[in-house]
This record gives sequence, structure tokens and C-alpha cells, in this order.
Amino acid sequence: MTPSSKVPRGPLLAAEHVLLIDQKQRGYLTTLASGQIFHTHAGMVAHDDVIGLAEGSQVLTSTGRRFLVVRPTLADVVLKMPRGAQVIYPKDLGAILLAADVGPGMRVLEAGVGSGALSMAMLRAGAQVLGYEIRADFARRARANVVEWVGEAPYDVVERDVYEGIEERDLDRVVLDLPEPWRVLPHAEKALRPGGILLAYLPTINQVSVLRAVMARSRFAMAETSELLRRTWHVEERSVRPDHRMVAHTGFLTTARLLAPPG
Repeated sequence: MTPSSKVPRGPLLAAEHVLLIDQKQRGYLTTLASGQIFHTHAGMVAHDDVIGLAEGSQVLTSTGRRFLVVRPTLADVVLKMPRGAQVIYPKDLGAILLAADVGPGMRVLEAGVGSGALSMAMLRAGAQVLGYEIRADFARRARANVVEWVGEAPYDVVERDVYEGIEERDLDRVVLDLPEPWRVLPHAEKALRPGGILLAYLPTINQVSVLRAVMARSRFAMAETSELLRRTWHVEERSVRPDHRMVAHTGFLTTARLLAPPG
């Protein structure tokens, strides 16, 4: 399935990815194939029992347990797909798309692609994404994940150190997930078009402080830093309370816009 392809509807088919959800709301990702068996702690699920079902159906395991079957969302995929690097959480992926204003047709440079989770989110938003990644294993994994979960897309990853420079010009967005993004600012000034947006994703406020200090001496302006804390709620009849666990701090998002050269 490509980013522009038709949304999958109708019965579940062989070669489709599905999410099996048990009665404790635990999800298991698998790819349907005729004749295959999915093994769980609650028994076995024959793929042939799932193929042809409507999405949202229930299927019985060999021990009589019930599993709900749905097509996975991008958030499901990001948390469960094969990865080497630490994944960016879904709560931050959505915020990054809006903070960097990533949209159809935009030319985006992403440096530090990791396992490709952010790449997939930006491709789904319609952007053209080029990744810079210094680790060959991460680059291979990101390419494989994009092909597996997004399909053919305007995407490539090159093994290159963004600290040493950016070859492309007239980019719309630069998105950075690496330890010292301030070292990229001089290169981004040359690579981005005036008005383009740079976004950096950082785990610590000390890194953010250095980045903001360097930004203040650059052509980047309108800088803003934020973080998102996500808390779910337990809602069951009269028992209504916050869940005991929450996805709190994961990273800081810092954005800034490139000003035109002084005239």
C-alpha cells in the first residue's frame, strides 16, 4: 500500500497486517498467510480463520479464548515493528507533524532516522522524505520498515553525517533526532528555503538550552519548545479515575523558522 493508495476496506485478506487483541487489551501484530498458525499464551489462531472476516470480528483460539481482529493503526505499527533505535512515541509523532507543519508535497530532510517511525508518519502526511543516517544498520532497518508498512513512497535514506553538511537546497523542512542539533544550524540555513521550519527532538532540557542559545545567534527565529504528557483514564461504570501509568516525558520539541538573508 502506498501513501496515496486506497484505504483498505472490506474483508481481511492474505498478506495483510492485522492486530489481534486479547481480553486484557494486549495487541499482537501479525501478517496473514494461508495455512499459517499464530501462537499465543491463550492458544493458537489459524490464519485461515481470520482471512475473509470483516475487520472488528472476533476469532476463537484453540483453547476457546476470544481475540478481536482489526487492521493496525500507524501508532500500533510504530510501537510493535522491528527496530534498533529507540522509537519516537506516537504522541510525539502527531505533535511533530503539526509543529513542523508537514504536509503534501513538502521536501523534508530527516537526520537520525532510527527505525523509520517518523519517516512513515511524514510520508503518510504526503511529504517527500530524504533521510541522513550515519549507521548502516539503522538505514537498512528504516528502509525495510517503510517498504513493509508504507509501501512504495518518495523516500530514500543515505548514509551521511548531517554534522558535516547538507547537500540539498530549497528544502521545506529539516527534522532532527540527534544529540547535537545546534551543529546542524549553519548547514540548515543554507539548505532550507526562507520561511522553512527546523524541528529538533531532544530528550533533555540541557540539550534544548544549548540549541536555543545557538539559535538566538542564527537566522532562525520564532523559536518554541514544548513537550507532551499523555495520560489515559480508567472509565468503567462508576469507577472513573486516571490510569496509574502514563506516558509522561519522552522528548522536547523545538521549532524555529528560517528568516530571509539580511538585505
